[in-house]
Amino acid sequence: MTSTTPEIEALAADIGEQVAIDVAKWNLFLAEAHLHIPLAERVYPLLEKDELSRSAVEAVLKDLSVVIGGGKVSLSLLDVLPNAMVDRLITLLEDYRSKSF
Repeated sequence: MTSTTPEIEALAADIGEQVAIDVAKWNLFLAEAHLHIPLAERVYPLLEKDELSRSAVEAVLKDLSVVIGGGKVSLSLLDVLPNAMVDRLITLLEDYRSKSF
């Protein structure tokens, strides 16, 4: 896992404010769920290596677990993100890549 750098922190802040999981039609932004930094740490290497693609992002989302119910259930982040939020994340990452790389 990549150590947190100012670049990753900036990316995490954008992700945390703009991407939300859906819980019973209630949006929980990733910053509030404390998932924005782990996600940024995992997608940043895709940007560095110029390997950003929908399938690569979805693989990262599938690999990142969201623990709910006090640890009773663990779901992948991909399972709790609506498709519109996956699209938003990919657009955010494409925009970040065009500005930063």
